Amino acid sequence: MKKLGSTLFLTFLLLVPLVATCPSTVGATPVPKNTVYVDKNNHSYIPLRLLNSFTGIQSVWNPNEKRISITNADTTITLTLGQTAALVNEKSVTLTDLAFSDNGTVYIPLSFISTTLGIQLTWDKEASSLTLKSNDIATTVPVQSGALIKADSSPVVSASKTFKVGGRSFKAQTVTVSLLHPKVKLDVVLAGNTVGKVEDLSSLAKRNNAVVAINGTFFDAYTKGAYKAPYGYIVSGGKMLKNSSGDRRTIFTYDSNHLASLIPGLEFTSRFASGSMEGALQAGPRLLVNGKVSLNVAAEGFKDPKILTGGGARSALGLTRDHKLILLTTGGATIPQLAEMMKQAGAYQAMNLDGGASSGLYYNGKYLTSPGRQISNAIVVKYQ
Repeated sequence: MKKLGSTLFLTFLLLVPLVATCPSTVGATPVPKNTVYVDKNNHSYIPLRLLNSFTGIQSVWNPNEKRISITNADTTITLTLGQTAALVNEKSVTLTDLAFSDNGTVYIPLSFISTTLGIQLTWDKEASSLTLKSNDIATTVPVQSGALIKADSSPVVSASKTFKVGGRSFKAQTVTVSLLHPKVKLDVVLAGNTVGKVEDLSSLAKRNNAVVAINGTFFDAYTKGAYKAPYGYIVSGGKMLKNSSGDRRTIFTYDSNHLASLIPGLEFTSRFASGSMEGALQAGPRLLVNGKVSLNVAAEGFKDPKILTGGGARSALGLTRDHKLILLTTGGATIPQLAEMMKQAGAYQAMNLDGGASSGLYYNGKYLTSPGRQISNAIVVKYQ
């Protein structure tokens, strides 16, 4: 586990936390996200409730005695918050990493628990995630380091920025969202809650009580009929809202812990079948792969000159290595120029969204970028 901790520490040492302001919101008690937490001393912890993912492992938390009991087959573990003394099958052991509680969540030392219970660990450096496997059950969670995110901290920041690309300057609007913040809730929504309808982006945002909204995937905006079909897979709340079998374009996807990723269209079926997908939206093309500009527009099936060579209003989303979502809108940019902008904005992975008159970005009750038409679907950010 020391090797894993060292890798996590070195990886996260280079990450600079985002300090920002956002409007205060009163709502229900936030639902905590399961993560692996690496503190400033390079000690790794998991929420006690994460053990409930594994068949055969049972955990009991006694808040009055601040005591934790964990059982698995023939192993029984007893821990007390803040205490170095622990019991494994009634035999005394001394801990180097201590269990603790923060913001209503009990954290237990990952190295000790995984070794004692035989939980296998697999670190994914590019995704900043860790897969824990016990018997035939595996769960993958995001990794955060430094300081735990407090519920009263600011989860969203908006900014106007200027990017210089190839001798040109592009003005852009950005919104950056801390995906692991306990108050943040992502969703993919349809205009009128129905496939084929269109709606103003601001109306769609307000109707869904969203703080942030950006236009989503392409749709048949120019048909004279009332039904304006969106293109690509759309998933919300773990349910398929729009199928798109065989579509090769890039898909933005995330699970219940907001572990987000960008995947090729042909991987969708197997990923969705795993049952871990909470939301998804297919658009493309892909702009960045692991921090580098990576464009293969034709391979994703694009034939429209507006995507292949033209410039225009653009919307894009990006993911950082420390689990932040960057939403960006700009004007007059080609796809290669947009890719370079997303790289400069700090994204590690990035993809294009629908653009042109559809391009719009909404934040805190007003437009940062006003769309030129009603839209079919959107990615929204709510506060729990």
